[in-house]
Amino acid sequence: TYPISSKSCLCFVPNIVNTTFAYFYLNSAPFGYSYANKNHPHGWFFVLQEGLEPEMGAKKLRSNALSDRETVRWTVSTFLQRSEATAIKSRLLKSTFTNPPFYAILNLKVGATMPDMKKIKDECVEWIRDFFEKNGKDCNAVVGISGGKDSSIAAALCVEALGKDRVIGVLMPKGEQHDIDKAFMLVNHLGIKHYVVNIEETVDALLKALPDDLEITKQSRENIPPRIRMSTLYAVSQSVNGRVCNTCNLSEDWVGYSTRYGDSVGDFSPMSNLTVTEVKEIGHLLGVPAELVEKTPIDGLCGKTDEENLGFTYAVLDEYIRTGKIDDEETKKLIDRRHKLNLFKLSLMPSFDSKIEVKAE
Repeated sequence: TYPISSKSCLCFVPNIVNTTFAYFYLNSAPFGYSYANKNHPHGWFFVLQEGLEPEMGAKKLRSNALSDRETVRWTVSTFLQRSEATAIKSRLLKSTFTNPPFYAILNLKVGATMPDMKKIKDECVEWIRDFFEKNGKDCNAVVGISGGKDSSIAAALCVEALGKDRVIGVLMPKGEQHDIDKAFMLVNHLGIKHYVVNIEETVDALLKALPDDLEITKQSRENIPPRIRMSTLYAVSQSVNGRVCNTCNLSEDWVGYSTRYGDSVGDFSPMSNLTVTEVKEIGHLLGVPAELVEKTPIDGLCGKTDEENLGFTYAVLDEYIRTGKIDDEETKKLIDRRHKLNLFKLSLMPSFDSKIEVKAE
């Protein structure tokens, strides 16, 4: 189930053998609804709205394959066209079906409504224009393009703000990048000029140049590539009259999921006050291919997904950030601990205050 507003919710019911009826509860009011044989092989969508009968009409459904004995994970955009779902708060839903039931009872949890993301998207575009007006009227935006959602959406925001002729993408694989095709998909979709700089030899040269008696830690090795990438971005930017776009979002910053002086820096940051959920919504509004917006985020360092590394989902983190609500106390402790430990990444470098007066204007 996915909250649409305080009084309505999108529901999906899987087609399970012999299941013909389900009970739903919306704000404690029960609905009974028959959904057998609704012409969709995996299940059916409908909207429950307080005071109204269930409303049918979701079109062009897409779904993951479901079976009666599997754990299923999906998000709202997996199934519904974004034009029909702009008000829906995307939440990761995890359901486990073991023995196919003859009926199902689902308890709807109505969450906070999504803010007006079109308005926020438009304001972000204006903010980018204003930044360049004040900090480089004729400059170009330079964006490192990984093929993931953040760099894709940041680049799309810059194109909407400045036009494609003033946005330059830089693809920086380290040797062979298994998903480099997604980075090319993005630059081709936006029609922006781009460079490809393979950083493998640079990373290897630095590691080789370090003293033999210095034990390089695993974390140091993993963080060298993002720092080399940022050096590369600034080399390109300074050569093309550019300003480097930071591509971090609030969710990652909240738990320190970035490399200091690597992907954490830049000249301007359009998304650092937007959660992953909100960034993805903006991506859909901008027309970025869903394949890129919904791409499973991988850290690019050790090969694991972001959520595997973090120990919780972005859906849980985003809801906690925006509402202060979280069901699992251990997850709350983990998030709070990571936030506290990584606050230094969001702060300016500490400096000694000499208390000597400065009189220059």
